[in-house]
Amino acid sequence: MGSSSTTTLVSRRRTQAPKPARTAMRNKPQSSLIVDDEFSDTICEKCGSGGYPAQLLLCDKCDCGFHLFCLRPILPSVPKGSWFCPSCDDDGENLPKFSLVQTKIVDFFRIQRLSSSINELNPGKDSQKKRKRSSSLVMSKKRRRLLPFNPTKDPARRLEQMSSLATALLAAGAEFSNELTYMPGMAPRSANNAALEREGMQVLSKDDTDTLDLCKNMMKQGEWPPLMVVFDPKEGFTVEADVFIRDWTIITEYVGDVDYLNNREADDGDSMMTLLSTNDPSKDLVICPDKCSNIARFINGINNHTPEGKKKQNVKCVRFDVNGESRVLLIANRDIRKGERLYYDYNGYENEYPTEHFV
Repeated sequence: MGSSSTTTLVSRRRTQAPKPARTAMRNKPQSSLIVDDEFSDTICEKCGSGGYPAQLLLCDKCDCGFHLFCLRPILPSVPKGSWFCPSCDDDGENLPKFSLVQTKIVDFFRIQRLSSSINELNPGKDSQKKRKRSSSLVMSKKRRRLLPFNPTKDPARRLEQMSSLATALLAAGAEFSNELTYMPGMAPRSANNAALEREGMQVLSKDDTDTLDLCKNMMKQGEWPPLMVVFDPKEGFTVEADVFIRDWTIITEYVGDVDYLNNREADDGDSMMTLLSTNDPSKDLVICPDKCSNIARFINGINNHTPEGKKKQNVKCVRFDVNGESRVLLIANRDIRKGERLYYDYNGYENEYPTEHFV
């Protein structure tokens, strides 16, 4: 994609973690930042204001200025290398789509065996009906269980869903992964100790752990979550429900490379997620999905500064202790209609992330 990839990533940095230092600004070539007197009268081509000079970018081709937050999609930080405005970016409008050839999709997602029937791994409707019939007033007071996603029955449609995610990952320059990854030079797996969470962490029950494992195994067999990644000119890549999704359904696990937060304070990654918050800042962990990730990277955040933005939220982000390790799950927090876009609150409990410019 070259330089065009910098204009197609949706606006997000990290969830439930402190904001990174702005050292990325210093790494940008002087010609692209409004930092000296030569460009002191530069204004944003979108809003016509010269305010917020630290957020003004200059196009490396036409020298026009643009606020990071005025661009669509919004840029979360100053991109590395050259940057071209939408008018000068010849490749930004036509994203190449990943092939619908089954063998290529199977190889891309490292699917072990492409299943044609969702009944092989997914609990049938009969078991769900039995559970409903046995419910009572006493049972309803118990904690609700997480539900596995229901894959689309049509194999051809599942290939389209997978192809849409592959297209977005390739545009972002990332490989597919559905697990937390521990790379040399980053945090080791032993550092992910849920017992270190400073305020304690909810333990995922055995039943819910089994449901999570079921979802993971379904994906290994090509039984895909009923989600479609689409490109929106305002929001960038975003995720839509391809069928009706019930409340409390597991959408996906948030995955990527695990690293210490201290190593990422100056990082301009656009999708970091808090994994562990301890009493010792040097042991805090974040998930970095810039190189390895799944569909979670493309689920957008709400603008929690407006009532309309808050109404969009239909997914919640929850960290669980799963067999002693911290894991992050995205779960439907209400029924989601077919065609509805998925949104969750980036800020979580810390309210650190600026979402006022979100669409």
